[in-house]
Amino acid sequence: MNVLRNSTYQRLETHKIAGALGAEVEGVDLSQELDDETLAEIRSALLDNCVIFFRNQSLTPDQQLAFARRWGEIHFHPFMEGMKSHPEILEIVKTPTEKKNFGGSWHTDQMFSPQPAMGTMLYAKQVPSAGGDTMFTNQYLAYESLSDGMKRMIADLRTVCVGDHFKGHGGKSRKEIHAANQSSMRVKDPGDVQTTSVHPLVRTHPETGRKLLYIGGHVQSFDGMTDAESEPLIEFLMKHSVRPEFTCRFRWETGSLAFWDNRCVQHFAINDYPAETRIMHRITVCGDTPF
Repeated sequence: MNVLRNSTYQRLETHKIAGALGAEVEGVDLSQELDDETLAEIRSALLDNCVIFFRNQSLTPDQQLAFARRWGEIHFHPFMEGMKSHPEILEIVKTPTEKKNFGGSWHTDQMFSPQPAMGTMLYAKQVPSAGGDTMFTNQYLAYESLSDGMKRMIADLRTVCVGDHFKGHGGKSRKEIHAANQSSMRVKDPGDVQTTSVHPLVRTHPETGRKLLYIGGHVQSFDGMTDAESEPLIEFLMKHSVRPEFTCRFRWETGSLAFWDNRCVQHFAINDYPAETRIMHRITVCGDTPF
């Protein structure tokens, strides 16, 4: 099989898994302390591909955290409790008794925060024999493929993004949803942490300078508009943003780590392994204010 490989890097090698986004990175052991040159090439690979994947990694929680801290401060989920031994890490678990999974809708992480997460690192500890894949979609392409008329119409729109009581869940709280699902994951009270924020619908990536469609499941309405006025356009843009030609799909193996750029990517955890267990360790890196 002919695989498109990127030979522009000196310390690692990448090969794309789809035309729209996504690449596997080879030649890097994330359990080791990486020099600045290697880290710079990983950053370039992330910016070039929006999401990158590392296979056959053997990471302790401390080693995963050490890698994540090279990218910035660690973000703590305001609604979900982290591991007791490592509160910076969210252990995402789905057992055979649970019907719903965590992250089972198109979204970008922490969009409800005033400064949403820059990136997410998800490490596979236990995966089902089949299923449990994650899909990703390129929001640069989602914006660039819109008509000029649509781009003009949405240029100044701002979205209201919420972290709880989603309309799509009938207004139920996260605590109610997890309790009904008998989830092993622990929900906490966010306290005084801001969990509703307003962001531009058309965002400029702070590193690449490219414009993108900044939308996801946390978007509930447009700022200054009613729900009824907002819903038709939100529905159109959500469907448009996940067109098949914008997406890639990653099949997990134990020891795989995915690192995606929340500033330009949505993702979707597929719930198609009803009789098996899936355990992942997730770390999110703090981001900046969208503009």
